[in-house]
Amino acid sequence: MSTSDQRTAEIRNLGHHPWRRYVAIGDSFTEGIGDPEPQSPGGHRGWADRVAEVLSKQVDDFAYANLAVRGKLIAQIADQLEPALELRPDLITFSAGGNDVIRPGTDPDQIAAQFEDAIVRLSRDRPTIVVFTGIDTNFTPVFRPFRGKIAIYNENIRAIAERYECIVADQWALKEVQDPRFFAADRLHYNSLGHHEVARMVLRALNVPNDLQPMQPDPLPIRTWRAARSEDFVWARTHFVPWVLRRVRHRSSGDEIAAKRPEPLPVTTLAALNDPAPLNDPAMPPRPATPDDPATPPDERP
Repeated sequence: MSTSDQRTAEIRNLGHHPWRRYVAIGDSFTEGIGDPEPQSPGGHRGWADRVAEVLSKQVDDFAYANLAVRGKLIAQIADQLEPALELRPDLITFSAGGNDVIRPGTDPDQIAAQFEDAIVRLSRDRPTIVVFTGIDTNFTPVFRPFRGKIAIYNENIRAIAERYECIVADQWALKEVQDPRFFAADRLHYNSLGHHEVARMVLRALNVPNDLQPMQPDPLPIRTWRAARSEDFVWARTHFVPWVLRRVRHRSSGDEIAAKRPEPLPVTTLAALNDPAPLNDPAMPPRPATPDDPATPPDERP
């Protein structure tokens, strides 16, 4: 049994989780982009908020901070480390490098070296650290060319996690989200279904009991070839071209954005009225379609 497996087994044997102060570090994935919620700080909910909501119900005096900012490269996410450590967390989730890996010409080994430097710093006070592998992008033609780099990066992440006794939340193995219906209209960020499934994955990795249930996405609507190409054009104009222009101008979507929860605060659990219905739950009505749900089948995406 690996060290991380031993740690999660110990947590399970306690009967309740041991954490009182959780700090999330990362980029748009951890900030919660793609999962809009006006009642949440910053206007986005996301998987980290959902995990914090579950953890806060199980212990007293629980506090949660989220320092993640969209668009950040791993070198910029490193700026979050000292502020995070100053908050004295006993649980840290650290996701970084995704924006680096999908940039042409980057080296996954060099990115992993930066990742390891960050883990060394975060390990100073021996908190529980959760790290993430990248998603298997084989299902989406837009990001399929980066699949090999992501796989290499993932192997580096697993090796680093083993060396520093981190817990791995394995997105690569999360088959449920390898489906366009779990992604927002930009085809890059998870929608509410995707963030919900990631939260369930993280809680499983931590061996924390919870009542989050699988969600049922709407069926993919039938689209003609012409309609699919029209949607691709709208996507390229609305999302892809602005992304390329920011790269050319050395700008980031997070340049003017501050962390949404810079201090550890008690967690308010949202009613989640806009969440989709749990899988196979006849008591819940079908979820209406939303503008954030991509409609084009994966084999028709550019």
